[in-house]
Amino acid sequence: MKLSKTNFITYLDCKKNAWLKIHKPNIYHQYPLSSFEQNIIDSGNEIDKLARGLFLDGTTVESRDDTELTLKLIDKKEPVIYQPVFATEKFITASDILVWNSENNIYDLYEVKASTSSEDGGSGKTKDYIKDIAFQKIVLDKIGIHIGSMNLIRLNKEYIRQGKIILRELFIIEDLTEEVNSILEKTKEDMEMAYNFLSSDIEPRGHCDCIFKGKNSHCTTSKYSNYDLPEYPVHAIARIHKTKLTELVDSKIFDINDVPEDFELSENQRRQVDTAQSGKTYINREGILEFLETIKYPIAFLDYETYPSALPRYDGYRPYQQIPFQFSLHIVESPESEELHFDFIYTGEKAPDKLFAEALQKHLPKTGSVVVWNQKFEKGINEQIGERLPDYQLFMKEVNDRVVDLMIPFSGKTLVYDHPEFKGSASIKYVLPALVPHLSYKNMHIQEGGTASDTWNRIVSGEYSKDDKEIKTQALKDYCHLDTLAMVEIWRVLNSV
Repeated sequence: MKLSKTNFITYLDCKKNAWLKIHKPNIYHQYPLSSFEQNIIDSGNEIDKLARGLFLDGTTVESRDDTELTLKLIDKKEPVIYQPVFATEKFITASDILVWNSENNIYDLYEVKASTSSEDGGSGKTKDYIKDIAFQKIVLDKIGIHIGSMNLIRLNKEYIRQGKIILRELFIIEDLTEEVNSILEKTKEDMEMAYNFLSSDIEPRGHCDCIFKGKNSHCTTSKYSNYDLPEYPVHAIARIHKTKLTELVDSKIFDINDVPEDFELSENQRRQVDTAQSGKTYINREGILEFLETIKYPIAFLDYETYPSALPRYDGYRPYQQIPFQFSLHIVESPESEELHFDFIYTGEKAPDKLFAEALQKHLPKTGSVVVWNQKFEKGINEQIGERLPDYQLFMKEVNDRVVDLMIPFSGKTLVYDHPEFKGSASIKYVLPALVPHLSYKNMHIQEGGTASDTWNRIVSGEYSKDDKEIKTQALKDYCHLDTLAMVEIWRVLNSV
């Protein structure tokens, strides 16, 4: 076995997950990537190829194991090499770009990432980037190929497209040589440990590393390795710190129903645990009434669907800035009236902003509350549309001034309604089935936002036939329609309480 850079990074995140990927790929691939995850991979590949334009006329090593061609290109000092492949007895790696530095008579290395930041931000990504490059440096050193500077090429989050994309403005190049050199010895140790662990034919026993992580951080094969976790594990306690989770796991407490009364938790975490253990709904009627009084008729229940294109697709957009392509709108004009519904979806080639704003202005009531789920998102989209379309800036500001967030009663410090089936989440995907069982996303062709986003991207990219495009477009309409209908029904439940 030769340990690849990708599998090494997987190992650092979860050792057993990496072992299963190598030795039992049928189990690893049993849990398919989500549309969101696949989009990340596709975006990465797109950005990687685009970044080659920074260093033109390079030679590409097409095969992922063609070390022979790579060494020939190195020997003749090929000026630019894309995707060169290097291997030792134990390790194999592909680099993104090597550029011959004639002044220093050495190759400089460039790693391309479809990211707008090299800062950690609590995600550990910076460390991954540096370890990624350190892995390459160690392999190259072992085969006698010395590297000069080691650089990260990433997207510039401040870049705004105007006409043809300017690569030198779209990308930022950061020299990480010092940071990489500082972790080389530790990375060498980690690589040897990873190689020994992953070379074994004997499957690691017991849980994977994710047993000590919150539910949202679990690896691809967590369900396989942690099959004995209960339906509602302690890992689902909202925002639980790793120290607290480790304390529970080390005490063999896996079920949320077994968390002791005297175990120290935050106020919201304790409420979640108490609600789960009692099986009773927590209702603060006074708090609910206070919230409902902030909503004024006519009430417009509004939801957006967007696509975060890594490469700015239209003028006025930054990398990963959300493209609003669809909205659904349910309107309740008075306590006695039935709801009205309007929608908008754009699947053309140009930027949807102006048509989106026109349709919203046409159908949205001039007064009353605009009810959304997670106001930070919709208000942010409105602000960005106003920035790109000055003629609609005042309108978008007026809309934002009327926004009420329906998620507030179900989340954080403002929580006044909790249900055992929420499982600590304020997501509408958890709240809806608990409060309005007859409505469900389960039988929908599109069931979550990542799939909706990916579907629209495939429509406008021309991947579907005319008939399939119509089917997919209708599926998007159905999904977004349910989002706003769900808000109407949840609001009615609050009123009934």
